[in-house]
Amino acid sequence: MSWRKEIKAFEYYLKIERSLSPNSILAYIQDVEKLAAYLEKRDAELSPLDVKLQHLRYFVNDLASLEISEFTQARIISGIKAFYKFLIYEDKMEENPAMLLEAPKLTRKLPDTLNYLEIEKMLETIELGSPEGHRNRAMLEILYSSGLRVSELVNLKIGHIYADIGFLRILGKGNKERLVPIGSDAKKYLNIYLDDVRRQQTIARGHEEYVFLNRRGKKLTRVMVFLVIKKLAGQAGIRKKVSPHTFRHSFATHLIEGGADLRAVQEMLGHESITTTEIYTHLDREYLRQVLNTFHPRK
Repeated sequence: MSWRKEIKAFEYYLKIERSLSPNSILAYIQDVEKLAAYLEKRDAELSPLDVKLQHLRYFVNDLASLEISEFTQARIISGIKAFYKFLIYEDKMEENPAMLLEAPKLTRKLPDTLNYLEIEKMLETIELGSPEGHRNRAMLEILYSSGLRVSELVNLKIGHIYADIGFLRILGKGNKERLVPIGSDAKKYLNIYLDDVRRQQTIARGHEEYVFLNRRGKKLTRVMVFLVIKKLAGQAGIRKKVSPHTFRHSFATHLIEGGADLRAVQEMLGHESITTTEIYTHLDREYLRQVLNTFHPRK
């Protein structure tokens, strides 16, 4: 049994049976390919079915020695565990060598956020005299107003905008749909972009339904959105590392700080588990601690 054949079968399983996004599938496959390359280098005859726990521990120890972050190590181990669960599921193995494989304990890092003034600075930096300016303003307004992932933003379609009730239909991770509200400012700038900019464009075949387009009339890529936001942050004089996800974190943080119900925030973010959303309550407590240290006379 070859690594290539089983990795291909694993990829098909993730796509068809798990309905994972292309980015998630790619991450899983790359993780298993790292293991395959490592083991083939040590023993070319070692097939996926021959792997034992000790082989996996050697691999993990070597990862740690390369000064790879704990988060990356944990993600790779998660990919390997998923691969061997798949082999068990397919009755290709009876014992799972990855079952007792331990991942490094992660220290939960609070995400970087922007305060409202910083978000305002970035929005005001955008020049609205150009088509790209109107598009970029609409994009950032939606990211902050609705807390979308960048992949959800670039895949947003015209038919998924319910302007009359102020909601967007979002296709999130695992092809799970959710409805998220869109704020009045975001709706205003989105309408300007759609009516005054996008309508004037020549749209490439196959891209007619996508909301946000580049100059060639094709849907924007995730990388392009990253570059736009990085440039605007620099122009606004913001020293923090800012990405599309920063707007998502800021959206959630500002809601929690304002007293929003955690379940409602979970629903809007599209988190499968509320444990993922709870990180923002920790962020809120840190904010309260900073307020105490700054303003209390007996800090």
